Amino acid sequence: MISTALSTPGIYRTLKRVLATFAMAMLMTGASAVAQQETILHNFNLSVGDGFSPSGGVVSDSAGNLYGTTAYGGAFGSTNTGGTVFELTPATGGGWTETLLHSFAGSTDGQFPAGGVILDSAGNLYGTAQIGGKQCAPSYSCGQVYEMKRNAGGGWSKLILHSFNNNGIDGFYPEAGLAFDAAGNLYGTTFFGGTYNQGTVFELTPQTGGGWKEKVLHSFNNNGEDGSGPYSGVIIGASGHLYGTTNWGGTDDAGTVFELTLQPGGGWAEKVLHTFGQGKGGIHPQGSLLLDSNGNLYGTTTQGGAHAYGLVFELKPSANGNKWYETILHSFSYNNDNTDGYRPSSTLIFDASGNLYGTTIDGGAYDFPYGGYGTVFELTPADGSWTETLLHSFNDDGVDGFYPTRALMLDSSNNLYGATTEGGNTDNGGVVFEITP
Repeated sequence: MISTALSTPGIYRTLKRVLATFAMAMLMTGASAVAQQETILHNFNLSVGDGFSPSGGVVSDSAGNLYGTTAYGGAFGSTNTGGTVFELTPATGGGWTETLLHSFAGSTDGQFPAGGVILDSAGNLYGTAQIGGKQCAPSYSCGQVYEMKRNAGGGWSKLILHSFNNNGIDGFYPEAGLAFDAAGNLYGTTFFGGTYNQGTVFELTPQTGGGWKEKVLHSFNNNGEDGSGPYSGVIIGASGHLYGTTNWGGTDDAGTVFELTLQPGGGWAEKVLHTFGQGKGGIHPQGSLLLDSNGNLYGTTTQGGAHAYGLVFELKPSANGNKWYETILHSFSYNNDNTDGYRPSSTLIFDASGNLYGTTIDGGAYDFPYGGYGTVFELTPADGSWTETLLHSFNDDGVDGFYPTRALMLDSSNNLYGATTEGGNTDNGGVVFEITP
């Protein structure tokens, strides 16, 4: 679940590289021009104690520094253990300098940080680790929520805010990142655990005397209506409602979009807004949702659509909010002319003009004939429809990264930043990239 791309056999990857080189020569229209827009900011290099295989996107502070996580590597890790939190700082004269803020040691310290990090107003970082914590000895397999706190004299300290517990109540194995509300509470999801062992939505509330208190807001139950197994986190609406997706569950066991609403007497009520399934558009969403100023939701599914290779959807509420209506904005296509990506699992982002951006795990200009390496795409609205443009096709050429993670970041100049789980010019450990307009 952490990185399916890491299971790709080396011989298969080599064959794809040879074929991709041939495809590049055959596809000089567009592919070479698009590639000029990408800059590799950092190559991860396990041989020097660096992290390996970024596990989320990057976020930026007010000074322009970038922060993210890798699923493996670091001072205590290898290609299948550990993990890191890293910072990239723009260097004087160009380039970027990496600093490892924390190397996960496993056991009670946790390992496999899964969903990137978020920033608070003081510049502290918050994230989740899939494995580890203090509540699941001897296996330490339940996961945790952690904070990377800036020290007054410099440096960083890691604090464990909550260790999940496989006790039939708490969730465990968080796959996604976190979200803050205006009061400073943290919200997230776990893939397993809860009353039915099918995942949870949880809240962490800071306590007056220090520490954090966890509350399970919803336990998913694959009962033919509710969802199960959320890969993504939740987003927070203007009125404090929580919105998210599940990969499984619903009437066709193909995933759901859900809403959680705080009740006047306490507690949270869940409403399934949309059920995915065959004949109903996409299936199996894995990215988080995006909410616009009109209250419409946007997301992706990894499969389904007109060509069965995934899609981008919009959900609009009715006037009274009792029903939600789906519109498919784009169906991805696995085709012989390598003009589209496929299998999108990313969270979408808007620019100021209302264009949407996201990533696909597979496809692109170097797809021929085996699978591809993923893309960054843009969807532009015009006259009631949306037009797709491939901004970048990733390529296993010994320079570029490939298999992008599920998150992009857009800065004020419309530059896009992201990461890939593999590729680069060092240990095939992934990269952080920038795409300029």
